[in-house]
Amino acid sequence: MPSLDDLLTAAVAGVGGSTREGQVAMAHAVAAAVEEQTHLLVQAGTGTGKSLAYLVPAIEHAMRTGETAIVATATLALQGQIVARDLPRLASSLEPLLGRKPTFALVKGRANYVCAHKLEGGFPDDPDEGALLGVGSVDAAASRLGKEVVRVREWAKDTDTGEREDLTPGVSDRAWRQVSVSAHECLGSRCPVFDDCFVEKARREATQVDVVVTNHAFMAIDAFEGRVMLPEHDLLVIDEGHELVSRVTSTITDEISPGMIRTAARKAGRQADSSSTMEEAADLLDGVLEGAPEGRLTGIPETLAMALGRVRDTARAVLSELKPEGKGKDGVDGTRQVALAAVEEMFDNASRILEARDLDVVWLAHDQRRGPVLRVAPMSVALLVRDKIFDERTVVVTSATLELGGSFDAVAGTIGLRGEGAPEWTGLDVGSPFDYPQQGIAYVAAHLPPPGRDGASPQSFDEMEALIRAAGGRTLGLFSSMRAAQAAAEEMRSRFADSEITFLCQGEDLTGALVRQFSAEPTVCLFGTLSLWQGVDVPGSTCQLVLIDRIPFPRPDDPLASARTQAIQERGGNGFMAVSATHAALLLAQGAGRLIRRGDDRGVVAFLDSRMMSARYAGFLQRSLPPFWPTTDRNLVLGALRRLDQDAPPPHETTSTTSAPSATSATTRPVAPDPGPAPSVRTAVTKGHAWTPEQDEELRDGFESEIPLDELADHLELDVEVVAARASALGLS
Repeated sequence: MPSLDDLLTAAVAGVGGSTREGQVAMAHAVAAAVEEQTHLLVQAGTGTGKSLAYLVPAIEHAMRTGETAIVATATLALQGQIVARDLPRLASSLEPLLGRKPTFALVKGRANYVCAHKLEGGFPDDPDEGALLGVGSVDAAASRLGKEVVRVREWAKDTDTGEREDLTPGVSDRAWRQVSVSAHECLGSRCPVFDDCFVEKARREATQVDVVVTNHAFMAIDAFEGRVMLPEHDLLVIDEGHELVSRVTSTITDEISPGMIRTAARKAGRQADSSSTMEEAADLLDGVLEGAPEGRLTGIPETLAMALGRVRDTARAVLSELKPEGKGKDGVDGTRQVALAAVEEMFDNASRILEARDLDVVWLAHDQRRGPVLRVAPMSVALLVRDKIFDERTVVVTSATLELGGSFDAVAGTIGLRGEGAPEWTGLDVGSPFDYPQQGIAYVAAHLPPPGRDGASPQSFDEMEALIRAAGGRTLGLFSSMRAAQAAAEEMRSRFADSEITFLCQGEDLTGALVRQFSAEPTVCLFGTLSLWQGVDVPGSTCQLVLIDRIPFPRPDDPLASARTQAIQERGGNGFMAVSATHAALLLAQGAGRLIRRGDDRGVVAFLDSRMMSARYAGFLQRSLPPFWPTTDRNLVLGALRRLDQDAPPPHETTSTTSAPSATSATTRPVAPDPGPAPSVRTAVTKGHAWTPEQDEELRDGFESEIPLDELADHLELDVEVVAARASALGLS
């Protein structure tokens, strides 16, 4: 077997890169962790090339031992990069040294594949709210949704993979739900067409490859629920590790609402005589929750316990009626399985809330469309992650932001790597190839008053305006809330009304379209919130100023954050530093990292929150940031921005994001017939409302069904004049 250095050299040459010290150090650390069977946390700054640094030793290990290596990412974007760009290049460049081409596959959840049994009519029409038709009646339907489903069914006759990603052009989520099933609805090995199942085929193929790429949620379900969806492995690499806790928490968060109970009852329908009792239980729960204040429940009130008990008991009765009479494939009934899955979810979730487990946090939210929703999630997933993910395999966790406040301890604690019984692990920061002190300035507007609860102060808007004028636009504004981003965008539009500098705000169009426009035009500024803090990669001269309006602490009424803080304080710890400050430090590090994406990028990160200098926790936050050159000198910063604006090169060309091709085969995939020109090629803003493609689709279907305009407006929760204007723009009236 060639040496790791030889393999890494070949890999770097294959992708057209150059040797980087941090990448080499990380690759050797990963190899050592695998060899010594210990865990590794490695921070690799932007530009390190961390994907190659873990993929090369992972491939070497897999091909030497015959054990598959698993790579889990948080985002689809990184999955696509690894599968469509990194691994194909690596496979070609390493083949001469390894003697054969490394193989790889992308494994997804069941709902990403078309269900062969559902296509044959083995499942019922979907009665969920918003589903306009099922596969049984689709051929006779004339709606746009029906045409989409027909197109999927035609494509499914020829596809080799059944993957939604391979369907070109794609279809709406509502159409895809008509031809796919969830994991709980699936009949599994009892399915009459199990041998032809696209999901099972993909998972069988995954057992034969060297590297499997998946996502955090899928990996967590595999580990927690024991479904054995991933092949046996002794190496797991978790990229975007700073997201692991939130993704795992989301995966094991449950919810229940009166609407969900009614839907489950409808699915049970005439198959269970007692299904009507679930409807009555839903009404009882609705009455208890209606008007109740949002927020965390520190105990279950008697009336709520009674209502949830009724839901649990009626669901149990329905489940006893729904249990299949036959065994094996002869007793399979898709309609019954769908009902079982829905009713079982209501039984399990009501039972979980009533159990009042030690670590569970319960809270009530009022959703505009769904009404009251009860949610339950674990206050901490640390021990669960330790026991289920870090057990019996080597785990490498990597990200550009794992070291907070100058230490890995904060992140390590959240994933079970601290405290009694924690496994051994090593933390390594391999740095970044960027010269942060020379390339960027970290400016704190220390003269501003601390931000209050009533939004940005006039002084903050003045500061914002001065910085943006000096930069000539070129500004990415990161805000702690959507309301703050919208208010700032409107204020700046007013102040720059006579200027060529323009402002975009998240929500006014699809985020990808907004980012592309921002990337292409130096005079465009883009304001937004959470997804922009972590998901924007805009190298070059169009992003030379990153504005951060305030320290992004979690909301005081956040149920999980408040519960975690209280628990730590009760044990004698510093809840604020462990929860709120750590949360803020991670987001600040991610947000500030938007500035420098390449070796020739230059600019300023401006913090409009004076607490970054004055607060007792300021040092912890500052140590979490890339090592920019720090200053509070306003005139110096304005001068630097003006010079950068004057000397700025033309923007980089932007390319659209495309779907990742198949990882294991270069064969041409069947392409669905062209549906013709779309009535609307992008989200539009009409009467101040940003219309999504899904809302446009609902509007078209509503007009086809001759639903009155006022009812459509009520359903969409918009003013009648807004709906009428959009209908006119789409040629519907």
